[in-house]
Amino acid sequence: MIVVLTALEVEHRAVLDRIDDVEGHEHRSGTHFDIGRTKDEARTEIALAFSGMGNLPAATLAERSVNEFRPSALMFVGVAGALRPWLHLGDVVVATRIYAYHGGRSDDTGFRSRPRSWDLTHTCDQRARVLARTARWRHEFISLDGHGEPDILFGPVAAGDVVLDSAASPTAALLRDRYNDAVAIEMESAGLASAGHLNDSVPTITVRGISDHADGEKERGDSAGWQQVAAHNAARFALALAGELDSPRDPARPAPDPDGPRHGTGTAVNRAGDHTTIGQQNGVNYGVFTMHVGQVGEHR
Repeated sequence: MIVVLTALEVEHRAVLDRIDDVEGHEHRSGTHFDIGRTKDEARTEIALAFSGMGNLPAATLAERSVNEFRPSALMFVGVAGALRPWLHLGDVVVATRIYAYHGGRSDDTGFRSRPRSWDLTHTCDQRARVLARTARWRHEFISLDGHGEPDILFGPVAAGDVVLDSAASPTAALLRDRYNDAVAIEMESAGLASAGHLNDSVPTITVRGISDHADGEKERGDSAGWQQVAAHNAARFALALAGELDSPRDPARPAPDPDGPRHGTGTAVNRAGDHTTIGQQNGVNYGVFTMHVGQVGEHR
Protein backbone atom coordinates (compact mmCIF):
# COMPACT_ATOMS: atom_id res chain seq x y z
CA MET A 1 0.00 0.00 0.00
CA ILE A 2 1.02 3.60 -0.71
CA VAL A 3 -0.43 6.48 1.33
CA VAL A 4 -1.13 9.67 -0.66
CA LEU A 5 -1.83 12.97 1.08
CA THR A 6 -3.18 16.13 -0.53
CA ALA A 7 -3.71 19.68 0.73
CA LEU A 8 -6.37 21.12 -1.60
CA GLU A 9 -9.64 19.71 -2.91
CA VAL A 10 -8.41 20.15 -6.49
CA GLU A 11 -5.43 17.94 -5.64
CA HIS A 12 -7.61 15.38 -3.88
CA ARG A 13 -9.99 15.12 -6.83
CA ALA A 14 -7.10 14.65 -9.26
CA VAL A 15 -5.87 11.61 -7.33
CA LEU A 16 -9.35 10.23 -6.63
CA ASP A 17 -10.10 10.32 -10.36
CA ARG A 18 -7.25 7.88 -10.93
CA ILE A 19 -8.33 5.17 -8.48
CA ASP A 20 -11.34 2.87 -8.43
CA ASP A 21 -12.95 0.24 -6.19
CA VAL A 22 -12.96 3.00 -3.59
CA GLU A 23 -14.09 2.29 -0.05
CA GLY A 24 -14.30 4.73 2.82
CA HIS A 25 -12.21 4.07 5.92
CA GLU A 26 -12.51 6.13 9.08
CA HIS A 27 -9.63 6.41 11.53
CA ARG A 28 -10.63 6.25 15.20
CA SER A 29 -9.80 9.96 15.49
CA GLY A 30 -12.12 10.84 12.62
CA THR A 31 -9.75 11.12 9.64
CA HIS A 32 -11.38 9.87 6.45
CA PHE A 33 -9.36 7.77 3.99
CA ASP A 34 -10.41 6.71 0.50
CA ILE A 35 -8.91 3.28 -0.10
CA GLY A 36 -8.82 2.02 -3.67
CA ARG A 37 -6.58 0.79 -6.46
CA THR A 38 -4.96 2.59 -9.35
CA LYS A 39 -6.67 2.17 -12.69
CA ASP A 40 -3.46 1.12 -14.44
CA GLU A 41 -2.14 -2.42 -14.85
CA ALA A 42 -0.27 -2.28 -11.53
CA ARG A 43 -3.53 -1.97 -9.55
CA THR A 44 -1.58 -0.45 -6.67
CA GLU A 45 -3.46 -0.12 -3.40
CA ILE A 46 -3.76 3.55 -2.38
CA ALA A 47 -4.94 5.14 0.86
CA LEU A 48 -5.81 8.75 0.09
CA ALA A 49 -6.41 11.47 2.69
CA PHE A 50 -6.92 15.23 2.77
CA SER A 51 -4.63 17.06 5.20
CA GLY A 52 -5.33 20.69 4.42
CA MET A 53 -2.56 23.22 4.00
CA GLY A 54 0.54 23.40 6.17
CA ASN A 55 3.40 21.29 7.44
CA LEU A 56 1.85 20.61 10.86
CA PRO A 57 -1.36 18.93 9.65
CA ALA A 58 0.64 17.07 6.99
CA ALA A 59 2.97 15.68 9.67
CA THR A 60 0.04 14.69 11.89
CA LEU A 61 -1.80 12.82 9.14
CA ALA A 62 1.40 11.22 7.86
CA GLU A 63 2.11 9.86 11.35
CA ARG A 64 -1.48 8.66 11.65
CA SER A 65 -1.27 6.98 8.24
CA VAL A 66 1.91 5.08 9.10
CA ASN A 67 0.40 3.73 12.31
CA GLU A 68 -2.84 2.79 10.59
CA PHE A 69 -1.57 1.15 7.39
CA ARG A 70 2.19 0.48 7.60
CA PRO A 71 2.57 1.64 3.97
CA SER A 72 5.51 1.01 1.66
CA ALA A 73 5.84 4.77 1.17
CA LEU A 74 4.20 8.13 1.86
CA MET A 75 3.53 10.54 -0.99
CA PHE A 76 2.42 14.15 -1.04
CA VAL A 77 0.83 15.00 -4.38
CA GLY A 78 -0.34 18.42 -5.46
CA VAL A 79 0.63 21.83 -6.81
CA ALA A 80 3.53 24.18 -6.14
CA GLY A 81 4.92 27.56 -7.12
CA ALA A 82 7.97 27.70 -9.37
CA LEU A 83 11.14 29.43 -8.17
CA ARG A 84 12.85 29.13 -11.56
CA PRO A 85 11.75 30.88 -14.77
CA TRP A 86 12.59 27.84 -16.89
CA LEU A 87 9.86 25.81 -15.19
CA HIS A 88 6.66 25.96 -17.22
CA LEU A 89 3.14 25.84 -15.85
CA GLY A 90 2.01 22.23 -15.87
CA ASP A 91 5.52 20.78 -15.44
CA VAL A 92 5.94 18.11 -12.77
CA VAL A 93 8.67 18.35 -10.12
CA VAL A 94 9.89 15.38 -8.08
CA ALA A 95 11.57 16.71 -4.94
CA THR A 96 15.12 15.40 -4.51
CA ARG A 97 15.45 17.31 -1.23
CA ILE A 98 12.97 19.03 1.05
CA TYR A 99 14.00 22.21 2.88
CA ALA A 100 12.16 23.31 6.03
CA TYR A 101 13.34 26.86 5.41
CA HIS A 102 11.69 28.73 8.27
CA GLY A 103 14.06 27.54 10.99
CA GLY A 104 16.54 30.13 12.26
CA ARG A 105 17.66 32.64 14.86
CA SER A 106 16.71 36.30 14.76
CA ASP A 107 18.77 38.82 16.76
CA ASP A 108 20.07 42.37 16.48
CA THR A 109 22.46 41.35 13.73
CA GLY A 110 19.73 39.88 11.54
CA PHE A 111 18.40 36.45 10.66
CA ARG A 112 20.59 33.36 10.71
CA SER A 113 19.14 30.29 9.00
CA ARG A 114 18.93 27.01 10.86
CA PRO A 115 17.15 24.83 8.32
CA ARG A 116 16.33 21.17 8.32
CA SER A 117 16.40 19.09 5.18
CA TRP A 118 15.58 15.57 4.03
CA ASP A 119 16.88 13.91 0.87
CA LEU A 120 14.86 11.59 -1.33
CA THR A 121 16.06 8.02 -0.83
CA HIS A 122 18.32 6.64 -3.53
CA THR A 123 15.92 3.86 -4.49
CA CYS A 124 12.96 6.23 -4.84
CA ASP A 125 15.09 8.68 -6.81
CA GLN A 126 16.29 6.01 -9.24
CA ARG A 127 12.86 4.49 -9.82
CA ALA A 128 11.32 7.92 -10.40
CA ARG A 129 14.03 8.83 -12.93
CA VAL A 130 13.66 5.56 -14.82
CA LEU A 131 9.88 6.06 -14.94
CA ALA A 132 10.31 9.65 -16.16
CA ARG A 133 12.64 8.51 -18.96
CA THR A 134 10.63 5.54 -20.13
CA ALA A 135 7.00 6.55 -19.66
CA ARG A 136 4.84 6.12 -22.74
CA TRP A 137 1.85 7.95 -21.24
CA ARG A 138 3.25 11.48 -21.00
CA HIS A 139 0.91 12.53 -23.80
CA GLU A 140 -1.80 12.34 -21.11
CA PHE A 141 -0.31 15.41 -19.41
CA ILE A 142 -2.28 18.61 -19.95
CA SER A 143 -1.04 22.06 -20.95
CA LEU A 144 -3.03 25.24 -21.54
CA ASP A 145 -0.42 27.52 -23.10
CA GLY A 146 0.71 25.64 -26.18
CA HIS A 147 4.17 25.08 -24.70
CA GLY A 148 3.98 21.44 -25.60
CA GLU A 149 4.22 18.32 -23.50
CA PRO A 150 5.01 19.22 -19.88
CA ASP A 151 8.31 18.00 -18.48
CA ILE A 152 9.14 15.86 -15.44
CA LEU A 153 12.00 17.47 -13.54
CA PHE A 154 13.98 16.73 -10.37
CA GLY A 155 15.22 19.25 -7.83
CA PRO A 156 15.05 20.54 -4.24
CA VAL A 157 11.75 21.95 -2.98
CA ALA A 158 11.26 24.48 -0.16
CA ALA A 159 8.38 23.83 2.27
CA GLY A 160 7.35 26.59 4.67
CA ASP A 161 4.18 27.95 6.21
CA VAL A 162 3.47 30.97 4.03
CA VAL A 163 1.88 31.36 0.63
CA LEU A 164 4.57 33.02 -1.52
CA ASP A 165 3.22 35.22 -4.32
CA SER A 166 6.02 37.74 -4.82
CA ALA A 167 9.46 37.75 -6.38
CA ALA A 168 10.51 40.77 -4.28
CA SER A 169 9.35 39.91 -0.75
CA PRO A 170 11.70 39.10 2.17
CA THR A 171 10.73 35.44 1.85
CA ALA A 172 11.64 35.42 -1.84
CA ALA A 173 14.99 37.05 -1.00
CA LEU A 174 15.63 34.48 1.75
CA LEU A 175 15.02 31.63 -0.66
CA ARG A 176 17.31 33.12 -3.32
CA ASP A 177 20.10 33.80 -0.83
CA ARG A 178 19.98 30.75 1.46
CA TYR A 179 18.23 28.04 -0.60
CA ASN A 180 19.48 28.91 -4.03
CA ASP A 181 19.06 25.43 -5.48
CA ALA A 182 15.35 25.15 -4.61
CA VAL A 183 13.24 25.01 -7.76
CA ALA A 184 9.73 25.15 -6.24
CA ILE A 185 7.92 26.14 -3.07
CA GLU A 186 4.98 24.62 -1.19
CA MET A 187 3.66 24.16 2.35
CA GLU A 188 3.43 20.50 3.39
CA SER A 189 6.40 18.33 2.51
CA ALA A 190 8.59 19.19 5.51
CA GLY A 191 5.90 17.73 7.74
CA LEU A 192 5.63 14.64 5.57
CA ALA A 193 9.41 14.12 5.52
CA SER A 194 9.73 14.58 9.27
CA ALA A 195 7.04 11.97 9.92
CA GLY A 196 8.73 9.51 7.59
CA HIS A 197 12.08 10.06 9.29
CA LEU A 198 10.60 9.46 12.74
CA ASN A 199 8.99 6.18 11.64
CA ASP A 200 12.10 4.13 10.90
CA SER A 201 12.70 6.12 7.71
CA VAL A 202 9.52 5.26 5.85
CA PRO A 203 10.22 6.59 2.33
CA THR A 204 8.55 9.92 1.57
CA ILE A 205 8.11 11.30 -1.94
CA THR A 206 6.84 14.70 -3.03
CA VAL A 207 5.39 15.11 -6.53
CA ARG A 208 4.20 18.61 -7.46
CA GLY A 209 2.72 20.15 -10.56
CA ILE A 210 3.68 23.77 -11.23
CA SER A 211 0.59 25.98 -11.04
CA ASP A 212 2.21 29.45 -10.75
CA HIS A 213 5.57 31.24 -10.60
CA ALA A 214 5.21 32.74 -7.10
CA ASP A 215 5.64 36.16 -8.67
CA GLY A 216 2.46 38.11 -7.95
CA GLU A 217 0.42 36.54 -10.77
CA LYS A 218 -0.92 33.60 -8.81
CA GLU A 219 -4.59 34.55 -8.79
CA ARG A 220 -4.56 35.07 -12.55
CA GLY A 221 -3.10 31.60 -13.07
CA ASP A 222 -5.56 30.02 -10.66
CA SER A 223 -8.51 31.61 -12.42
CA ALA A 224 -7.18 30.35 -15.76
CA GLY A 225 -7.31 26.75 -14.51
CA TRP A 226 -3.63 26.05 -13.92
CA GLN A 227 -4.24 24.48 -10.51
CA GLN A 228 -6.40 21.81 -12.13
CA VAL A 229 -3.80 21.21 -14.84
CA ALA A 230 -0.90 21.00 -12.39
CA ALA A 231 -2.82 18.71 -10.02
CA HIS A 232 -3.80 16.39 -12.89
CA ASN A 233 -0.24 16.07 -14.16
CA ALA A 234 1.20 15.49 -10.68
CA ALA A 235 -1.39 12.81 -9.93
CA ARG A 236 -0.73 11.04 -13.24
CA PHE A 237 2.99 10.70 -12.56
CA ALA A 238 2.66 10.04 -8.82
CA LEU A 239 0.28 7.10 -9.17
CA ALA A 240 2.43 5.55 -11.86
CA LEU A 241 5.39 5.92 -9.50
CA ALA A 242 3.36 4.37 -6.68
CA GLY A 243 3.28 1.14 -8.66
CA GLU A 244 7.07 1.17 -8.85
CA LEU A 245 7.45 1.73 -5.10
CA ASP A 246 4.85 -0.57 -3.61
CA SER A 247 5.87 -3.83 -1.98
CA PRO A 248 4.16 -6.42 0.24
CA ARG A 249 3.86 -5.52 3.87
CA ASP A 250 6.77 -6.56 6.04
CA PRO A 251 5.55 -9.52 8.16
CA ALA A 252 7.60 -8.15 11.05
CA ARG A 253 5.43 -4.99 10.95
CA PRO A 254 1.87 -6.33 10.67
CA ALA A 255 -1.14 -4.19 9.91
CA PRO A 256 -3.17 -3.12 12.94
CA ASP A 257 -5.69 -5.55 14.42
CA PRO A 258 -8.95 -5.02 12.50
CA ASP A 259 -10.85 -5.81 15.71
CA GLY A 260 -9.28 -2.79 17.39
CA PRO A 261 -11.07 0.51 17.94
CA ARG A 262 -9.14 2.46 15.34
CA HIS A 263 -11.42 1.45 12.49
CA GLY A 264 -14.52 3.05 13.99
CA THR A 265 -17.47 2.36 11.70
CA GLY A 266 -15.37 2.02 8.56
CA THR A 267 -14.83 -1.11 6.53
CA ALA A 268 -12.23 -3.36 8.14
CA VAL A 269 -10.45 -5.94 6.03
CA ASN A 270 -7.37 -8.07 6.39
CA ARG A 271 -4.94 -7.82 3.49
CA ALA A 272 -2.31 -10.45 2.94
CA GLY A 273 1.23 -9.60 1.96
CA ASP A 274 0.43 -9.94 -1.75
CA HIS A 275 -2.44 -7.46 -1.34
CA THR A 276 -5.05 -10.24 -1.52
CA THR A 277 -8.18 -9.49 0.47
CA ILE A 278 -8.92 -12.47 2.73
CA GLY A 279 -12.26 -11.19 3.81
CA GLN A 280 -13.14 -10.48 7.41
CA GLN A 281 -15.85 -7.90 8.02
CA ASN A 282 -16.07 -6.19 11.40
CA GLY A 283 -18.42 -3.50 12.59
CA VAL A 284 -20.95 -1.92 10.28
CA ASN A 285 -20.44 -1.99 6.53
CA TYR A 286 -21.74 1.13 4.86
CA GLY A 287 -20.59 -0.07 1.46
CA VAL A 288 -18.63 1.65 -1.25
CA PHE A 289 -19.36 5.29 -1.66
CA THR A 290 -18.17 8.16 -3.79
CA MET A 291 -18.22 11.80 -2.77
CA HIS A 292 -17.88 14.59 -5.32
CA VAL A 293 -16.81 17.98 -4.05
CA GLY A 294 -17.46 21.04 -6.16
CA GLN A 295 -14.93 23.76 -6.88
CA VAL A 296 -14.59 25.83 -3.72
CA GLY A 297 -12.16 28.44 -4.98
CA GLU A 298 -9.12 27.48 -2.91
CA HIS A 299 -6.00 29.49 -3.36
CA ARG A 300 -2.54 29.01 -1.99
